[in-house]
Amino acid sequence: MRLFRFQPFFAIILRHGAKLTIFCFPKELKPHQRHVRNRRWIIALTGGLLLLSGCNSLPDSGPTESRINSSQRNPKKNAVGYSIIPITPQLISSLQSEAPPLFSSLDSADPHPMRTSTNDTIGPGDVIQVAVYEVGTALFGSSSSAMSAASSSSGNGLLGAAQPSPIPLLGVDGNGNVQVPFVGQINVAGMTASQAAQAIQSRLKQKSAAPQVMVRIATDIANSVMVYGGVRRPSRIPLTPNREHILDVIALAGGQEHASQTQNQVQNQMDEDYMVRLTRNGRVTEVPLKVVEDDPSQNIVMQPGDRVQLTYEPRTFTSFGASEHVNQIQFPTPILTMTDAISLIGGPSDARADPNAVYLFRFEHTDVLQRMGISVDTSAPTAPVVYQIDMMNPSNYFLAQKFIMRDRDLIYVANAASNKFYKFFSLISTVIAPGIAAAWIVR
Repeated sequence: MRLFRFQPFFAIILRHGAKLTIFCFPKELKPHQRHVRNRRWIIALTGGLLLLSGCNSLPDSGPTESRINSSQRNPKKNAVGYSIIPITPQLISSLQSEAPPLFSSLDSADPHPMRTSTNDTIGPGDVIQVAVYEVGTALFGSSSSAMSAASSSSGNGLLGAAQPSPIPLLGVDGNGNVQVPFVGQINVAGMTASQAAQAIQSRLKQKSAAPQVMVRIATDIANSVMVYGGVRRPSRIPLTPNREHILDVIALAGGQEHASQTQNQVQNQMDEDYMVRLTRNGRVTEVPLKVVEDDPSQNIVMQPGDRVQLTYEPRTFTSFGASEHVNQIQFPTPILTMTDAISLIGGPSDARADPNAVYLFRFEHTDVLQRMGISVDTSAPTAPVVYQIDMMNPSNYFLAQKFIMRDRDLIYVANAASNKFYKFFSLISTVIAPGIAAAWIVR
C-alpha cells in the first residue's frame, strides 16, 4: 500500500498481487483540515497494513483448489491417504461396471453346495406331537378291560374305532433326543416326521399289537428364520418344504413398515432406502431391497438358521464450501446423479465459488480403486478418494449426468482464490469509509 501526492488530488494505491485499486481525494484543504485528514489517513493506512499482513487469517468456508491439491501431496496433512481423481468417461465406465456384494455370493460360498434343505426335519428345540393308534389291548389306553370289551363287541377281534393315545407334547432336547413313554429315549435329530414315526413304531411293536404311529412337528424351531427390524411383525418364520425365498419371509413378517402420517404429510420412503441384511453361517451381506426385488437371482432360498434384518436407512449426501446451501439432503428420487445433487444445493455461488474445482468425497471400494491403478490397502474394504470435476467445461455436464451419487457422499465446492482479496478490501472500505466521509464533510 502506497500514498502518493500530486496536484490536485491525493491518491492511495492498494496492491494485492497483480491487481491495483486507486482511491483519489482532493488536496485543496485548509491547514487544520489537512491535519485532521492526515491523522485519519495514518490510522487508515496503519489498519490497512495490519489487515494486509493478516489476510491469510481471514475467515473462509473451506480450502481453495490449490490448498486441496497441496494437502493431498503432503503426507503430514493427508493422514488418511486420499487420492484426487478427475471425473472422466473412463472413470464413469469403471464405476458402472462395479459389482456390489450380492446375496447370491452366499450360495456360492456354501461349503456343501449340493445339500439342499427340505425344511421338514426335526431338530433341537422342536416340539413334536406323537399319536399312537392301537388295536386289541391298548398299551396307551385308559382301560385295558374297556378296550377288550369293545374288541369283543366288534365280532372280528378288532377294535371297532381306534382312538389316538393321549400322549403329551414332547420336546426335543439339545442333543436331538426325545423321551417317549414305554419306548425310552430316541434320537430324532435330522429325521423327518414320517421317519420319526417309523422309529417309534418299530420300538412299540415289541410291546403293543399292530401299533400305528403318527408324528407331527407342533413347534418348528430348527426349520425357521428370524425376521426383524423394519417389518410390521418381527417374528420367527417357520420354513416349509415349499422352500420360501427372502421376499417371502419378509412378506410373512408383514412387509416393510410404512411411514406414519404426521400433519397430513407422509414421509417419502422408497424401497431403495431399505436395506436387507442377511446373516448366514457367520457371514453378513447387505443389499438394498430394491435390488432383491428387481433381480430374481438375489431373491435366494432361505435356509434354516438364517437371520434377516430389514432396516430403513434414508440415503443422504452433504454439501460444503462455496455453494448456495450447506446442508444434508435426503435423496428425493431412487437414482440421484451428480447434476441433480449440485442443483439441489443451488450450484456454485457466483460471488465465492471456483467452478473449476467441484469435489466429491467418498469412501470407495478398494477393488474399484485397484482397477484404476491406485495403490490402496487391500485389507480394508474401502478407501478414501476425492473425485474432481471442472464445471467450466461444458462436456463435463454430460459426465455429471452419468455419475451416480451414493449414500453419505460429500460434495465440496472450492472457494475462489480471490475470495480473501475481496474480503480484505471489504474490511479496508469499512475502516476508511468514515475518514472519507469526514474529509468530504470538512471540505
